[in-house]
Amino acid sequence: MPESVVDAVRPASAPPPGNNAVDRWFRISERGSTPGREVRGGVATFFTMAYILVLNPIILGGATDKYHHHLSTAQLLTATALVAAVMTVIMGVGGNLPLAIAAGLGLNAVVAFQLAPKMSWPDAMGLVVLEGLLICVLVVTGLREAIMNAIPQAIKQAISVGIGLFIAFIGFIDAGFATRIPDAADTTVPVQLGGTGTLAGWPVLVFCLGVLLTVALVARRVRGAILISIVTMTVVAIVINEIADVPDRAWGLTVPKMPHDVVATPDFGLVGHFSLFGGFSAAGGVTASLFVFTLVLSDFFDAMGTIVGISNEAGLLDAKGRVPNIGRVLFIDGAAAVAGGAASCSSNTAYVESAAGVGEGARTGLASVVTGALFAVALFLSPLAGVVPSQAAAPALVAVGFLLMAQVRNIDWTQYDIGIPAFLTIAVMPFTYSITNGIGAGFLSFVAIKLVLGRWRDVHPLVWGVSLCFLVYFAIDPVQQVLGAK
Repeated sequence: MPESVVDAVRPASAPPPGNNAVDRWFRISERGSTPGREVRGGVATFFTMAYILVLNPIILGGATDKYHHHLSTAQLLTATALVAAVMTVIMGVGGNLPLAIAAGLGLNAVVAFQLAPKMSWPDAMGLVVLEGLLICVLVVTGLREAIMNAIPQAIKQAISVGIGLFIAFIGFIDAGFATRIPDAADTTVPVQLGGTGTLAGWPVLVFCLGVLLTVALVARRVRGAILISIVTMTVVAIVINEIADVPDRAWGLTVPKMPHDVVATPDFGLVGHFSLFGGFSAAGGVTASLFVFTLVLSDFFDAMGTIVGISNEAGLLDAKGRVPNIGRVLFIDGAAAVAGGAASCSSNTAYVESAAGVGEGARTGLASVVTGALFAVALFLSPLAGVVPSQAAAPALVAVGFLLMAQVRNIDWTQYDIGIPAFLTIAVMPFTYSITNGIGAGFLSFVAIKLVLGRWRDVHPLVWGVSLCFLVYFAIDPVQQVLGAK
């Protein structure tokens, strides 16, 4: 149709595509998205990761420091929501990627169960701040971006696939569809169906119905499929919890029932309570340095894997596999670690659950602004933030796992020097419950295979350096013993 005809039929009041400030800033039309998709994606991401508002206080609040001090659950919830809100909005506006930020799982466990027993809580959070500052330095020097660009494209694709399997596994575990068999069972099978080898109970039924609903909506390409499923199954869970005799523990961390109070006053008591170098005095220089090294390596590659995987799934990588605005994105992620330590809620990082928003069509930072705004609202409506049970949110992770898994078709499995490292990257992530471990396995196997094939010159020097770091990472226990840190 001639352009003059198009202009004639277009309403005079409607701005041309991409002609408003918001569209131009976030490049919404340019990336083939719409404001509606971005909003839906931001909301879906929030509800998929809102569990951190409950889980982070449980992990940190359930541990004690060297002096047997506990952190306040209410203060932890406020700090968790505050940093997630601020840093996710900054990621959206500054990085323009559909990436949400919150307290990193795994990282908070390191703080709670490795750092805190050796020092006070402020000392432990000070080491987290140092970790974030070091990551920012790596970004400013260009080293972090250079490492990302040096990674072979097949490994980047394998990271996406591994994350897909990992988050699907998280969904099955969080919903109780699969559970860990207690060690006392004296069996070599690590997980099982349901709690006893069979599916039983209303919560698991909610999850199963949610998976069926989600995949049906996705298969029909219904707009807002993931969000519709989360909201629908939350309502179903609330109704079931009201009319059926379901023990609270059966739901897990979040019980689907309307709270007595909707509004709660935020408690900012933990913000600013950190000691930058106190950990070195409390635990010794060698031990504290190793703690910081572990945090940096875990945060560095967890974030890297998430950023690459989400960007890849959103179709935002360029022809060379590079992430747009990567310098700013990586610096914001490092700054989030600093903010998390400064607020005493542990290191914050990019969240793999952002894939839920991408699955809804989100392609820009506007989705992150929406997610951040909802975290800000959660500061005051924290009782409502815990209404969505994992059984209603976990089906989204399973569906998004499928979407990420599709990247496996781009890996050349006939080339063993690429296929084997890609396989190990994919397999180790869910099997060890860690993105970092999967990336480390991929790096080390890639270097080892190239070495035995006599093609070590094909390996980028930075990949050699990172692989050496991963070798130390996996051998951290004997290294600590040799250095007298244990």
